[in-house]
Amino acid sequence: MLFRLLFLTFIFSFQSALGQDQLADVEAGKKLFNANCAACHKLNKKAVGPALRGVTQKYEREWLYSWIKNSSAMVKAGDADAVAIFEEYNGSVMTSFPQLSNTDIDNILAYTDYVPPKDESKAGAIEGVQNAPTNNDFNEIVLAVLALVLLLLIVALVLVQKTLLRIASASGVELKEKEHIAKLSVWKAFVKNQFLVLITVIFLLLASAYYVYGYLMQVGIDQGYMPVQPIHYSHKIHSGYNQIECKYCHSSARVSKHSGIPSLNVCMNCHRNIAEYNGEEDLDNGYTKEFYTKEIKKLYAAVGWDEENQQYTGETTPVKWVRIHNLPDFVYFNHAQHVEVAGVACQKCHGPVEEMEVMYQYAPLTMGWCIDCHRETNVNIQSNEYYAKIHEELSKKYGVEKLTVAEMGGLECGKCHY
Repeated sequence: MLFRLLFLTFIFSFQSALGQDQLADVEAGKKLFNANCAACHKLNKKAVGPALRGVTQKYEREWLYSWIKNSSAMVKAGDADAVAIFEEYNGSVMTSFPQLSNTDIDNILAYTDYVPPKDESKAGAIEGVQNAPTNNDFNEIVLAVLALVLLLLIVALVLVQKTLLRIASASGVELKEKEHIAKLSVWKAFVKNQFLVLITVIFLLLASAYYVYGYLMQVGIDQGYMPVQPIHYSHKIHSGYNQIECKYCHSSARVSKHSGIPSLNVCMNCHRNIAEYNGEEDLDNGYTKEFYTKEIKKLYAAVGWDEENQQYTGETTPVKWVRIHNLPDFVYFNHAQHVEVAGVACQKCHGPVEEMEVMYQYAPLTMGWCIDCHRETNVNIQSNEYYAKIHEELSKKYGVEKLTVAEMGGLECGKCHY
């Protein structure tokens, strides 16, 4: 009995160690796949190259070693499988990876063959969440219940009133209307005092002017404006997690007055090969991976991209983006002057975009806000010949070492208005 127990323990330990080694190979293969293969291949879908899930069942292992290390040589040698793949993908030459060892390739193939076990508890939880009522449904239920309670209270009060009137009528009680207890003597005394009336009128006029001025000063200020876009775009994922530079997408900000809305072709530079969301970061923003993948499909529909055949169909649909930041027509603002010449960071005006799941207007963009920035910001003249001469002359005039934008003429009306 003891021998059997020790034997089973050994077998279980061996299988556990084997499973851990397999998972280690899969994890190593995933890193190699992302570094070398993911640009052209997906596991379950055709991309620039074929889908790689279960590729070991189609080809011999030794053939895969040779193909991955030098595919061009196999095509030139006339290998039947190599030529078939070459012709199927319109003569596209697969990049050779001679630096990968057989062990590295084995790890990649282990990753392509690995099918993670289903997590029943997670599936049940997801199904429960999908079937659970939304916040809007819950709010509607609460409002309906409150309305019903209010209706019941009104009916109860009416019934109580009728019952009391019936009892009073049966008892012979005569009901009289209440007389006004408060007299108008105080009001008459106030009207006769002209000084008090004058002070009150002035106070009401000033208070009205204050509130009207405050209301009018908010006209055109859209701080916090957060519209819903036709295609959801997460700056948090692109600029934050993936650290894509702002000017990669908004390239016109380098040379133009406007930063511009990136064309969908810029999006397709990456999303031609990224058809579904596979980020590893925690999604703590309430969105799911399926939601992000669905938004990528909207992008494909807009540009007319046939995901299956990896080509454009020519059937495009315009995307009606909603503008967020908008200055009046009489205000001049040059992105290139601020971003390139002055070296102002995008976050100075647009806030921490790398943390924004949904883009919104961070700053008020008022005249006072711009003036305060010009008064507080020193001009950067290091390796900047544009400002060198004028900075030297004005520094002597003001007796300072560093000049603010205001001292360089940044408060002149004609700088921003024309």
